Amino acid sequence: MNKKTYIITGFDCANCAQKSEAHLNRCELIDKAVIDFAGDRLHVSFADKELSPEELKNIIAEVEDDPIEIKELGNKRNKYKFFNKENIILLCRILVAVLVMVFSLTLLRDEQYFWYDFALYIFGLLVISYDVFWKVIKHIISKENPIDEYLLMSLTSVGAFIVASVSKETHIFMESLMVMTLFQIGEIIEGVATSKSKEAIMSAVELRVEKANKVVGNDVINVKPEELSIDDVVIVSIGEQIPTDGIVISGEAEIDTSSLTGEFVPVSSKEGLEVFAGCLIKSGSIRVRVTRTYENSAVAKVVELISNSGAKKSKADEFVTKFARWYTPIIFIISILVGVIGGAVTSNWREWILLGLKMLVVGCPCAIVISVPLAYFASIGLASKNGIVVKGTNYLDQLVDLKKVGTDKTGTLTEGVFEITKIVPVNGSEKELLNYLVAAEYLSNHPIGLAICRHQDVSNLVNETSDYQEIAGYGVSIKYKGQKLLAGNSKLLKENGVVFEEANENGSVVYLSVDNHYYGYVVLSDRIKEDAKEMVNLFNKENIETILLTGDKENNAKALCDELGIKKHYSELLPSEKLEHLEQELGKKYVTAFVGDGINDAASIKGSDVGFAMGAIGSDVAVESADIVIMNDNPIKVYDIYRIAKIARRVAVFNIVTAIVIKVSLELAAVITNLFGRGDIIPMWAAVLADTGLTIVLVINALLILYRKIHRKSV
Repeated sequence: MNKKTYIITGFDCANCAQKSEAHLNRCELIDKAVIDFAGDRLHVSFADKELSPEELKNIIAEVEDDPIEIKELGNKRNKYKFFNKENIILLCRILVAVLVMVFSLTLLRDEQYFWYDFALYIFGLLVISYDVFWKVIKHIISKENPIDEYLLMSLTSVGAFIVASVSKETHIFMESLMVMTLFQIGEIIEGVATSKSKEAIMSAVELRVEKANKVVGNDVINVKPEELSIDDVVIVSIGEQIPTDGIVISGEAEIDTSSLTGEFVPVSSKEGLEVFAGCLIKSGSIRVRVTRTYENSAVAKVVELISNSGAKKSKADEFVTKFARWYTPIIFIISILVGVIGGAVTSNWREWILLGLKMLVVGCPCAIVISVPLAYFASIGLASKNGIVVKGTNYLDQLVDLKKVGTDKTGTLTEGVFEITKIVPVNGSEKELLNYLVAAEYLSNHPIGLAICRHQDVSNLVNETSDYQEIAGYGVSIKYKGQKLLAGNSKLLKENGVVFEEANENGSVVYLSVDNHYYGYVVLSDRIKEDAKEMVNLFNKENIETILLTGDKENNAKALCDELGIKKHYSELLPSEKLEHLEQELGKKYVTAFVGDGINDAASIKGSDVGFAMGAIGSDVAVESADIVIMNDNPIKVYDIYRIAKIARRVAVFNIVTAIVIKVSLELAAVITNLFGRGDIIPMWAAVLADTGLTIVLVINALLILYRKIHRKSV
């Protein structure tokens, strides 16, 4: 199955996007299609043959009359322009409608000019409404469900016009034309509000660098980051962004990594250190040798993940889709019944038909179907600003029900930067023991292996070693100068029948055997991360239990738990055993998360309800395995995304409830005023304003999430 993501733009509203999505999913060549209206993304899984953007556009054109554009994801994002061709034409049409109303009010107020009014208003209505009428006709021709906001507004406007024609009340002509004029003005305002909202959100997560200063011989030329190749050299100076991932080969600089990590404290960088695309040089100048092409850089992965987050919809998004599918037809039926029954019972057909038409306008669902998905997308943007990448809005929904957090120890709650504090040889000298350990561990990427080999010369070991094997949860095995070395925990030596006496030490102990003869051990110490205790305390305040799952010794695990306030722990676990403990908590009514470093904990990260990878900047393993990626290795960010998830849920629920309460209240008020013969209290244009105005207010409320600060409860 081939999956692709495209940029898709041009939809007037979320309802249009939902209809197009449903139509794409009926195509035999498409296994699944998801349109993310908030993120302007089309996610498609093709059943067999891959369709081109033009072919996809043609399928959508069968049910959608909007000028849809579909582009490859690599293309630069379009910026919204208010004075585009469509808006200019629509503004001219609105001006014509306004002139018709002004002319009628000033010159044609006498009843003897009724038919002049009639002709003038028909002209004005056709000018302002022809595209709306055509959308309704197109939906009927294509056998799509035509009951949407365009049908509601068309019926309201035409219905009011018919009432005015029968009763010969010219002011109702005015209301008929005003309904459609206000609706079109609202369409423009909603388009501006939603487009600007999307731009604000995407500008917070798109970290694209526009140029790179590539060194070619003695010259420096400007190229696009996409044109850089591995081993190219670029110069990055103060005020410039690093174009792609690489290694500093000369110079020194203070680097602002907040675009990726959310941390605003500059990081010093000098020769030999790795730097990442999108980070800003605050002072100094460096030469960087490219180690990853732009499309494989850390920043490109972040942008891709966030851009694709809409493929996995939240419960609120799914609710909105179902809600719009049923809500609009229900409002349509209720409005007709109110008009017909009220008119039949009271014989006052004029007032009750007008009431039914007002109810059609008020019942338009745009406020909900636009603002709720936008709220979740804005939350993804807020997370990215804080150095947290969320792969789907559904994970935000799951985090709201979080009750248990399983966490690894090394590299997650501790720094993972070990130092040898004790060397205990049993056979031979300390130097020999350390030399053997370096030979055993020099190929390992585990923090302990890296610590053992730090500051050691390993250049000749590649010619002296063979048969390297890393055994997850145990240690490593390697042949060195014909001798078999085992370096790892006590389980490794026991599995291989090595006779030894276990050490009772505080810290991480690495044992060594040479040809199955015990050779001694070293002790390494690690530091607890600064914010680890705060994370545990904050989760305790939320009644969320933190559980330590570690492969470290029992005494080390217990000491850490006592220090941090963790009440439950399991020690000396293999990766598979960590997953077994997690599985005991899965499938229950609450959500269980796991936080690991993305290297040794991939199974547990993938197996939990929500998997977190820590310190993932530049780590392919972490990005692939996790649902949520913490770009720096700060554990407090796990709590921060929990708070962001609650903000997203709170705003989504507020928008849904507010919209429904206001609409239902206005509908009831219209019915009550009609019963007392005061239907004129709520004119039709006020109903249009209430719908359009409410949509804009709730869209702005969703957008404001992007500018929220994450408040942590006092510990």
